Amino acid sequence: MKKYVIVVAGGKGLRMGGDIPKQFIPLKGKPVLMRTLEAFYAYDPQMELILVLPVDQQAYWKSLCEKYAFTLPHRIADGGETRFHSVRNGLALVGEDGLVGVHDGVRPFVSLEVIGHCYEQAVSAQAVVPVIDVVETVRRIEENGSTTTVPRDRYKLVQTPQVFTVSLLKHAYHQEYKPAFTDDASVVEALGIQVTLVKGNRENIKLTTPFDLCVAEALL
Repeated sequence: MKKYVIVVAGGKGLRMGGDIPKQFIPLKGKPVLMRTLEAFYAYDPQMELILVLPVDQQAYWKSLCEKYAFTLPHRIADGGETRFHSVRNGLALVGEDGLVGVHDGVRPFVSLEVIGHCYEQAVSAQAVVPVIDVVETVRRIEENGSTTTVPRDRYKLVQTPQVFTVSLLKHAYHQEYKPAFTDDASVVEALGIQVTLVKGNRENIKLTTPFDLCVAEALL
């Protein structure tokens, strides 16, 4: 089946504390976003790469591609007001058949095994999300301010890529935006579709803070 991935990279990097958006920060000599795209190319060189970037960042990205001689074929879609709208714009570049994944641009350490499992399972399951176990104790804050320990074995931490059949995800994104749509799985679930969970990899962290960059340097 034809495979696509929409890599969403619209962050401003405010929590990083710098002037460069986090997806462009050099990580051992190469911008984070390039490492992310390379992961999917390594899994399947025939996969169509679609990068979603804010319009005001696209010229800078093109200059980085020239600087680093980054030649992986990819198409660019305009970022939207929210992640939901960005993914919708990316979907406009996707054909009508096949499988499409949506991945955070600042998750460069997704393993080839996880990418493979997500796409393979989506052939039959239609909607697949990688998750990892919660390893620390979790407490819920009640409305009255008190806190309660909850059974962590009933919770999972969600990662990307989240992979779907193209027809399903396009249908889901015809819905009107709701604040409850925090990821692609939540958009699909609003249609009443069951999401299948597969095992993610713990290294597949989302680079958000300066500490995350320290971890990323160590992983490399």
